[in-house]
Amino acid sequence: MPKLTIEQLPLSGKRVFVRADLNVPLEGGTVTDDTRLRAVIPTMRYVLDAGASVVLASHLGRPKGGPDPKYSLAPVAERLRVLLERPVPLAPDCVGPSTAAQAQALKPGEVLLLENLRFHPEEEKNDDGFARQLAQLADCYVDDAFAAAHRAHASIAAITRHLQPAAAGLLMQRELAALGRILESPERPLVALLGGAKVSDKVALVEHLIGKVDALVIGGGMAFTFLRALGHSIGRSLVEPERIETARAALEAARRRGVQLTLPVDVVVADGVDSDGGRAVGIREIPDAQMGLDIGPRTTERFAAVLKSARTIVWNGPMGVFEKPPFAAGTLAVARAVAEATAFSVIGGGDTIAAVNMAGVADRIGYISTAGGAFLEFLEGRSLPGVEALTEAR
Repeated sequence: MPKLTIEQLPLSGKRVFVRADLNVPLEGGTVTDDTRLRAVIPTMRYVLDAGASVVLASHLGRPKGGPDPKYSLAPVAERLRVLLERPVPLAPDCVGPSTAAQAQALKPGEVLLLENLRFHPEEEKNDDGFARQLAQLADCYVDDAFAAAHRAHASIAAITRHLQPAAAGLLMQRELAALGRILESPERPLVALLGGAKVSDKVALVEHLIGKVDALVIGGGMAFTFLRALGHSIGRSLVEPERIETARAALEAARRRGVQLTLPVDVVVADGVDSDGGRAVGIREIPDAQMGLDIGPRTTERFAAVLKSARTIVWNGPMGVFEKPPFAAGTLAVARAVAEATAFSVIGGGDTIAAVNMAGVADRIGYISTAGGAFLEFLEGRSLPGVEALTEAR
């Protein structure tokens, strides 16, 4: 069923609880990457311009069961103040009498940022009593935290039992529309490009996508488990022995369904990730004492050719240890190939976003998802608690 959206809410004069994903990197008390903050600004402006006030909530990091100054949202409040060009006071807590009084006192056009939700263990336990306390701070609920939508936490799921209506924010809508376009009505050929270290992280995704895509391209560390399943010697390259049969089954499923599954034909090998450089060898020539750390130039050309023929591309995971300059070429070349394709492209995951930024092509990607885990679970076809909890549109 389609979900209620923020545009369908009567907002004037209301206090709106906006659950955002403000889980950004900090260094020395300063936000070092405000991408996620900028992503929620349009929803906040929409609410404020409609004559409402915002009670803004988020988690930050993984505090261990209680308040920890290291995980305070104070630096986030300061950065939001600059981005919104208006005061963003930080409440002393996310619940309690003082916070409730601050929320009650909000006037139209004002914002209150709650302190880190995870300072309370009840948040991650989806505790009903804690959710009820959060719900008492506002008149309606907007979820704009797609990146956390796969978590059944109190501010995402249980709160909607006590605070209605519950609507999707502008960012949540964009995420669902872009990902839905891939799974429900993609222009074909649909190509999925998967990388990253482990097959185990993406087993369900590979199995699900084989039934959806026209071509599957696999690079990164996970490719070596597939190459091992085909009988190749892979030296000291990353492999998951317990997933070799899974990889073999995926290869057979792709063959049976007529899905083109493309693996590396050459890789860049070295003694280890801290090596000063590497050399490209064919996959039958990987030395026993070395490991593959990037795709090679012939593989890059092969992957680019598949991407060039696509009309829709979804990409998650780098092609190698791209954080290390000697092993970045494959990932950056693939990023450029995705950008140059005529396809509608969607990427997700922190490493993948970092790669397109490093390649300087972020502005040529069709849609960049702010999510990691939720992005993968949605593509796996799983229902997300944060989406399921929203009110159904009439």
